[in-house]
Amino acid sequence: MITAAQLREAMPYAAEPRIALFLQPLNDTFIEFGITTELRQAVFLAQITVESGSLRYVREIASGDAYEGRLDLGNSQPGDGRRFPGRGLGQVTGRANYGACGIALGVDLVAQPELLEQPEYAARSAGWYWQSRKLNAAADARKFWAACKLWNGGTNGLDDRINAYIDARRALGVI
Repeated sequence: MITAAQLREAMPYAAEPRIALFLQPLNDTFIEFGITTELRQAVFLAQITVESGSLRYVREIASGDAYEGRLDLGNSQPGDGRRFPGRGLGQVTGRANYGACGIALGVDLVAQPELLEQPEYAARSAGWYWQSRKLNAAADARKFWAACKLWNGGTNGLDDRINAYIDARRALGVI
């Protein structure tokens, strides 16, 4: 379990109300998805810090138009790009990911995609994404670059992720 003080130190740009809102859902997510060591939590927090803008965004700022017709995301129906933009603390994107995440979490996210904007599902969806990409193994092996690549497929925001990782490690006492 992480404390509010640790989360505040890990995410120095997070607003206090957002820390209070997400603290319990994050701790619940850690337990549910086996993110139970300080090292795993530091890597996880680094990823969601960047993806959510320090807990600020649970819905992508862009419209989702760029995802329209993206069959690699399962966006096969007209309007899927706008309907299934990045949501949750990890920015789950696309009809296929919403469907898989919903099955794992026991909710119909295809019918109710906005559920990913609620704190519980925003946190749990990031935990599902973490688990589905087998990120505990990368974190345990201290392969942060591999974890970043598994999370977003490349180097998007890599400098920010590294800085967030440093903050999270410091906050959680990871050496």
